[in-house]
Amino acid sequence: MPFMSLDPLDLYDRRSLLSEEERLVQDNVARFVDREVLPIIGECFAAQRFPNELVPRLAELGLFGATLAEHGCAGLNYVSYGLICEELERGDSSLRSFVSVQSSLVMGCLDAFGSDDQKARWLPVLARGTALGCFALTESHGGSDAASMRTNAVRRGGDWLLNGSKHWITNGALADVAIVWAVADGRPGAFLVEKNTPGFGARTISDKLSLRASNTAELSLSDVRIPDANRVAGADGLKAALRCLDQARFGIAWGALGAARACFATALEFTRNRELFGRTLSGTQLIQARLAEAARVLTTGQLLALRLGRLKDRGEATPAQVSLAKWNNVRAALTIARDCRDMLGAAGITTDHPPMRHMLNLESVVTYEGTEAIHQLVVGRELTGENAF
Repeated sequence: MPFMSLDPLDLYDRRSLLSEEERLVQDNVARFVDREVLPIIGECFAAQRFPNELVPRLAELGLFGATLAEHGCAGLNYVSYGLICEELERGDSSLRSFVSVQSSLVMGCLDAFGSDDQKARWLPVLARGTALGCFALTESHGGSDAASMRTNAVRRGGDWLLNGSKHWITNGALADVAIVWAVADGRPGAFLVEKNTPGFGARTISDKLSLRASNTAELSLSDVRIPDANRVAGADGLKAALRCLDQARFGIAWGALGAARACFATALEFTRNRELFGRTLSGTQLIQARLAEAARVLTTGQLLALRLGRLKDRGEATPAQVSLAKWNNVRAALTIARDCRDMLGAAGITTDHPPMRHMLNLESVVTYEGTEAIHQLVVGRELTGENAF
C-alpha cells in the first residue's frame, strides 16, 4: 500500500472497523463541530464563556443520554457514544465534559438508580436539553477520597435536610437539577436538589487557566429541605457513585483522542507550510521523529479505545480496563498537545491554533474523574489482588 494512501490521523484504519451506523454518528457530530463549534470556541475559551447557544443543537443531534433506549434517547451503542465524545473534544474538552455530565453522570445515574417517577420526570427533559443537570460528588477537602465527604442528609419528618458544600462541579451554575451525594444514615447516597430550592446556591468558579469554556461551580447547601421522593433510593453507597464515574471515564478515554487529533492535525499542516533555513519543517528529521511519535501514541490510544468500546457493548468491560484507557489516553493526548504546541513555535501560544487550548484543558482532564495515581492503583489492585488505597 503506498504511504500516501494512509490517513495520518488513522494509520491503522480504525474507521474500517466501525459499522455503518457508527461512521454515520461520527460524521454527523464531526460536521457539527466543524461548522458550529470551531468558529466560536476560541472566543469562548478566552472569555470564560460556555456556549449555551449550542445546547439545543446537541439535543437535536440526540447526544444527551445517547446510550439510553427510552425517554426520547437515541439508544446507541457505546462505541458510538465514544465517537461522539471524541468529536466533541476535538472541538473542546468543555463541550465533551458538558455532554458527559449530562449523559453519563446525571441521566446515567437516574437510569441506573432512580425511581420510575424520577425517570419519567427528568429523563425526557434532560434528553431534550430543556433541563440541565450536574453531579455533585467532589468536596474541596476530599478530592479523590470521596468516602470522606462531609455533606450530610438528616431525616426531618417525611423530608431530608441537607447541609454541606461541593466543589469543582461541572455545569453546576447551569443546572436545573443537581444529583447531590451526601452521607445519610451513615452511608453515602444521592439526592435530587432542584435549582431555586431555599438554602441551595451555586457560585461559578472564575479565573481558571483550564477548561475556561466550561461552567464549573461551587455548590452550597444550608438546611436544604427536600421530600423523600427526591432521594435516589437505588444509589445506596459509594459503589453507586463509582459506577457512574466509570461511565464518564469511558467517555473521557475516547474524548481525549479528539483533542490529540486536533493538535496533531494542526502540527501536520503547520510544519508542511512553515519554511526555515530553505526547507519545510516537515522535511526535517527532528520534526518527522516528533510527528511519528505523536502518531504512535495516538494510534495506540485509538485501538485501545475501540477495544474497550467493544468490550463495553458486550457488557464485559471492567473498571480496571476503563481506568487503564483513561490513564493511557489522556496522558497520550497531553503529551501530543504539549509537543504540537512547541512545533508551532510562537504561533502555538494563541487561540488562533488549538494545541495550547487543548493542552491547558487536558491538564484538568488528566486529574478529574480519577487522577493518574488513582487509576494506577485500580490497575494495580487488579494485577495483585491487593487493595493499596
